[in-house]
Formats: sequence, C-alpha cells, structure tokens
Amino acid sequence: MVWVITLPSFLIVALAPGDAALSMLRVDTVALSQSEIQSYREQMGLTDPLPVRYWHYLTGLLHGDLGTSVMTGQPVAAEIAQTLPATLLLAGSALALTFVLVILLGTVSAAFRGGWPDRAVSMFNYVAASMPTFWLGLLLIQWFAVDLDLLPASGWHQGLGLVLPTVSLAAAIAPPFIKIYRQSYGETVNKEFVRSARSRGVPFGIIRSRHVLRGSLIPVVTMMGVSLGSLLSGSVVVEAIFGLPGMGKLAVEAVTRRDYSVIQGFVLVIGLAVLAINLLVDLSYRLISPEVRLKGGARA
Repeated sequence: MVWVITLPSFLIVALAPGDAALSMLRVDTVALSQSEIQSYREQMGLTDPLPVRYWHYLTGLLHGDLGTSVMTGQPVAAEIAQTLPATLLLAGSALALTFVLVILLGTVSAAFRGGWPDRAVSMFNYVAASMPTFWLGLLLIQWFAVDLDLLPASGWHQGLGLVLPTVSLAAAIAPPFIKIYRQSYGETVNKEFVRSARSRGVPFGIIRSRHVLRGSLIPVVTMMGVSLGSLLSGSVVVEAIFGLPGMGKLAVEAVTRRDYSVIQGFVLVIGLAVLAINLLVDLSYRLISPEVRLKGGARA
C-alpha cells in the first residue's frame, strides 16, 4: 500500500523539469565546474535508473530514512517531527470547530426549515463557501489583529495565535457539511423509531440528543473522511498566511526551494495520515449510531 503513495510523488519529483543537482546545490556565489556537479549527481544517486533510485528510496523508508533536507542539512524525519505537532493541533482544532458549527447551524437550519434562521444559515454557507481560505484569513487578520488589536496576526502567542487560523480553516470547510447534516437531520427525524418514541410520550429533546443528532452525523463523518485532503491542503495555506511553524509552511518552503526530499516526506506523511483517519472514520460508525452496532452484532 505504501507504493501507492510513494510512487506518484517519486515520479513527479524525479521527472520534474530542470537539473535536480543544480537545484539542490543552490550555490550562487561560487562557480562550480561540470565535474563537481557530476560528482554530486553520482553521490546523490541521480545518475542511476529510475527503478534503482525508487528501490533505494523504499529501502531507506524501511529504515526510517526519509532523506536529508538541502535547506537545513537536517534529516527530513527530524524536520517533519518538529513541524507535525503544529499541523495536528491546527487540523484538530479546525475539525472540532467544524463539528460544532455543523451541529449548531445544521440543527437550527433543519428545525426552522424555510424560516429566517434557515435562510441565514444558507447565506452563511454561500458566503463562506465562495470565499477562498487565504482571503478569509487576510480579512480576519485585518479585522481582529490590525483594526481591533484583539488577537495576534501570526505565531502562537500562548495559544491565542491559534484562534484566527482555526476560525479561517473551519469556516472554509464547514458549509458543505452543514448542508449534508441539515438534510440528514430532516430524514432522521421522520424515521419510524423517532415517531414511535414520540408516540410513547418520550420528550423530543431526549430523542434528539440520544438518537437524532448522532444518527444525522453518519453522512457527515463519511464525507469528512473523503474530504480530509481539503482540510490538509487548507492547513497548508493557513499556516503560510499566519506564519505557523507547521508542515504546511515547511512544504511551501520546500516547493519554493525545490527541496525534493522534504516534498516526498511531506506527501508520504499526509498520505499515511489520510489512510489512518479514514480507518478511524470507519471504526467511529459503531460509536455514533446504535443501528450500526446492531447490524454488526446481527452479522456476528
């Protein structure tokens, strides 16, 4: 399964236009002879056939060797280990806020279907979905950091620096999930077990909190797993705008400087993260919906 992630990124990097050796050397003040450049190509294995280079890359991965960054001279694994916590913190915070927005706004929109709250939520979805992440981030910086001076424009600043990036990323990815939740909520409310419980006198508040809300989240969680790439790609842009020391900023710098080892390491880590989270999404169905647990028990 690893080759599905590593092979495309390896080929894109290996077949990229330009001289990889010159891009890695990046020496502007010293004139290098062709023999020195050729020696560097041989040292880095750039003269080997592509299958041999890919095999060396895979064997290095098996030993935990992701290569060396030409920007810093540090192992790529160490570079990623330093920046991964910031990315996970941003993605986790944005995901948590997204779920809050989905449940609150989706429930209000479904409960007042056709009314002004429903239209207000629809307007929010339209505006947020139409606004690029980087533009929303710049607007938040202008309003809350420059005009009001309430929050820092960049960096961590004891956690306060996480507020604007989290809001920017969550607002960008929440609209489609709010629509999905609204539709799912309406379908769940009209199911037979809900009508049966209400006919027995069970308060709707209890039915909603114990069954309707959880059941309505199933399609949202499914789409969350499918759309995880949008969350991670959005975090790259957000980290670059707000100057957060995460993997997104590292990836942007690596692409700018053509640091191929870092680019490949970034793609590998993100790909493995997507696979792992999709597995967690499948496992979470049993926690969210009693129906899934019952079906699983019936098959067993």
